[in-house]
Amino acid sequence: MTNWHVITGGPSSGKTTMIRLLAQRGYHTTIEHARHFIDTQRVTGRTVAEIRANQREFQRSVLMMQLRQEQALDPNQLCFLDRALPDSLAYYRYLGLEPEPELLDALKTASYRKVFALDLLPLARDYARTEDSLAQTRIHGLLLEVYEGLGCPVERVPVLPVEERLDYILSRVDTEPAPAL
Repeated sequence: MTNWHVITGGPSSGKTTMIRLLAQRGYHTTIEHARHFIDTQRVTGRTVAEIRANQREFQRSVLMMQLRQEQALDPNQLCFLDRALPDSLAYYRYLGLEPEPELLDALKTASYRKVFALDLLPLARDYARTEDSLAQTRIHGLLLEVYEGLGCPVERVPVLPVEERLDYILSRVDTEPAPAL
């Protein structure tokens, strides 16, 4: 068991805001790799449409970044992850893609202390987010299905004012040391 807590939810659920606030309060956090990958590719001159044109390549690139990140984390350190490996499986399912063997292998041993699934906010569009409200709802459902199917402890987080939502999460964080691996 790791001491990692996942912040997940469909597009526009407030994940990045929660991660930013957790970091501001001094907690160890990670980044969302899909947005990071898009940002690094845009710097080279590629458009979001070009980046997302080959969904298999896009998902694999995001997955490889997530795998490297989780392998580098200290399993004993309290950390809040902006998405985790099971999110990749949900997106592969959403897109109708066969999951990468590396993902399936990693999920056999993936371990998360708790998963905070943020209830959806009204969909906000930006340069990297291409989903509509139907996709938002479908992806959110797949995320819950995947995490619960893997036996992860999922805590649903209702829509609340931002600081109250953060306090809601922090009041449900397991503060005892994680059991030995």
